[in-house]
Amino acid sequence: MKVSIVTAVYNRVDCIARAVDSVRRQSWPAVQHVIIDGASVDGTRELLQSVLTEDALFISEPDRGIYDAINKGIQRCSGEVIGLLHSDDVFASDEIVRIVAEAFEKNSDLDVLYGDVAFFDSQKPDHCIRFYSSSRFKPELLAWGWMPAHTSVFMRKRVFDRNGLYRTDYRIAGDFEYMTRIFADPALEWRYLAQVMVHMRTGGASTSGWRSALTINREILRACRENGLSTNWLKLMLRYPRKLLEFIAIR
Repeated sequence: MKVSIVTAVYNRVDCIARAVDSVRRQSWPAVQHVIIDGASVDGTRELLQSVLTEDALFISEPDRGIYDAINKGIQRCSGEVIGLLHSDDVFASDEIVRIVAEAFEKNSDLDVLYGDVAFFDSQKPDHCIRFYSSSRFKPELLAWGWMPAHTSVFMRKRVFDRNGLYRTDYRIAGDFEYMTRIFADPALEWRYLAQVMVHMRTGGASTSGWRSALTINREILRACRENGLSTNWLKLMLRYPRKLLEFIAIR
């Protein structure tokens, strides 16, 4: 079974090599890495051209944001299973893709597999500051703003064939909108894996302060309404006290 990993990148010369190396080190023999660069101007494109091997698929051209870049990558995937690895993240171990592939091989009905992620300080890459467990997720919690840790989600290509791609009119919560869309399908077969899948670096679009928090909550509210989920601002705000436990739990 081939697993495709999509990485969207723009001006990340300081960290993209770590993400590429993380994919390259995976022990599973059939891994395709698709890297979509949004015409970076900080040396990212040149660095990638120098470090990528021939088996990676690399495209550098202007795009309309991260979800447009991700969609370009998905459209070029040849794997049966597709996962995302952001440019400033790394897999938690060299065995993650193997664990994922074997889970899908054992269950041909499985559509979606997801696990946990750990967040690390961008200035101290060895210092874990937050642990996001997807274990509590259930589809009905989407109306409360909860979803599986998106960077831990692996999906069969048929999920995209059935449900389409990410919407590019969302700035930050396009991943949430996609989760509301696919989990609305009662036939979707999904499974949680009690495994830290990805180490994420803080400072991305969804973890950049109160302005991004305001934007993401507005877009979550919109995504729920557009996909038939009843929600409101109070429901979404009530998840924040629980989020604090993600920081406390590691101390």
